[in-house]
Amino acid sequence: MRKKIVAGNWKMNNTLQEGITLAKDLNAILANETPNCDVVICTPFIHLASVASLVDSAKIGVGAQDCADKASGAYTGETSAAMVASTGAKYVILGHSERRSYYGETSETLKDKVKLALENKLTPIFCIGEVLEEREANKQNEVVKAQISEALFDLSPEDFSKLVLAYEPVWAIGTGKTASSEQAQEIHKYIRSVVADKFGKEVADNCSILYGGSCKASNAKELFANPDVDGGLIGGASLKAEDFKGVIDGFKA
Repeated sequence: MRKKIVAGNWKMNNTLQEGITLAKDLNAILANETPNCDVVICTPFIHLASVASLVDSAKIGVGAQDCADKASGAYTGETSAAMVASTGAKYVILGHSERRSYYGETSETLKDKVKLALENKLTPIFCIGEVLEEREANKQNEVVKAQISEALFDLSPEDFSKLVLAYEPVWAIGTGKTASSEQAQEIHKYIRSVVADKFGKEVADNCSILYGGSCKASNAKELFANPDVDGGLIGGASLKAEDFKGVIDGFKA
């Protein structure tokens, strides 16, 4: 059985003090129940050690939003996978559309990041997805297949099975637009077929594929009901504990 996961991506939001408050609020809101999915919060680097030490690790996993493509050395301003792991974090978002777009991350760079994340026993949440022009040209399948194959096809089936995929329709991030439930299912099913063709049906069946485009409490249940949508990578709706809880509740029966 593949895991159901709701992961919050705080992006560049919240001071350390605000982040600690948010983590405490989420801890409190989940204290008396067991969610029907794994819950993850991916914070800015400076929050990681503080947040990882205060949340209930049985209910909330902590992750970084990136890591360096080098193990260590004279790379001022970078944070290595080993440093991320040393905080108690268990996850790392890699290949987010904002990293690709604003910071020029390539598949070659991401290959190295994935390798280092796995070596440090972090679970990569690997992002893929098309921009509006590619969607309008009906090239979304071509784009996501290239993103997966160029960065991840060198992995062994065993290592690939340690990843989580997150499909981001880039045109639906922070725009208020959302892929329809049918669009989400269609491309998630296609992504799973790409994985199956390369790594086999068992690996594909066990691969969690999250939806990452303007998912919130009001549409989470419908999106998560799709057979190939295994949860969400949540941006804005993860910045308030009540809102994030609303998305987590998308997995309630």
